[in-house]
Amino acid sequence: MRQTPIELNVSNQNTQSGILIPYLVESEEPRGAVIVCPGGAYEHLAPHEGEPIARWANSLGYSAFVLHYRLAQHPAPLEDAQRAVQLVRAKASEFNILPDKIAILGFSAGGHLAASAGTFFTSGDSTAKDPIERCSSRPDAMILCYPVISFGPYGHRGSMVNLLGGEPSEDLRERLSLENSVTKETPPCFIWHTADDEAVPVENSLLFARALREKKVPFALHIYPEGRHGLGLGEGLEASWTELCGKWLGSLGFINRE
Repeated sequence: MRQTPIELNVSNQNTQSGILIPYLVESEEPRGAVIVCPGGAYEHLAPHEGEPIARWANSLGYSAFVLHYRLAQHPAPLEDAQRAVQLVRAKASEFNILPDKIAILGFSAGGHLAASAGTFFTSGDSTAKDPIERCSSRPDAMILCYPVISFGPYGHRGSMVNLLGGEPSEDLRERLSLENSVTKETPPCFIWHTADDEAVPVENSLLFARALREKKVPFALHIYPEGRHGLGLGEGLEASWTELCGKWLGSLGFINRE
């Protein structure tokens, strides 16, 4: 059930606030939740990668939250993603959610944002007056759908320009090429892509999977032989990602079976 939008109110924001739209499910026991980051090259938010994905998560028994992050340069979108994780965790009891089972899911540039949240996170400030800021912003799982990962040779220039500007420094471009930022603390990850994606090359997912492997972070990687970019829930063979991802989340204990 769609609920009233929640303003994120990032403490140091200098543009309009990001918004979180809840899609809550009723259950006797608390369950995991999925925060959804639509794609759109950091220029717009693709509607088919928002509410329909939340409804899919609901069908699995999970509450979902669609993140309308600020379409502004770094670090504004990341601040919104971090705040979204903190807010859902801080209000876990109110939302009937397991506070240690919060996944972040993203498509294309939204996949870059989800992966950023999983590689750049805070442990929370125990002295903060705001109880939301006391919570960790680390998601417990990442789901990356044909994600933008790198701003190197295989990068998506439109996403890079919109996020970092036309002439970003080499240091910033390297840092936000997320295959360079994975650590052993990065959460488990589910990734899918199509091999012939012409907009965001499959090498983006391969680079990230390799980085996860090197740091011994658990991951599932599914490469489908063909399919256009921006498929959302899918149209053909790649539509099986939803079933596979549902089973993967279940294996992580996102539904409390006690």
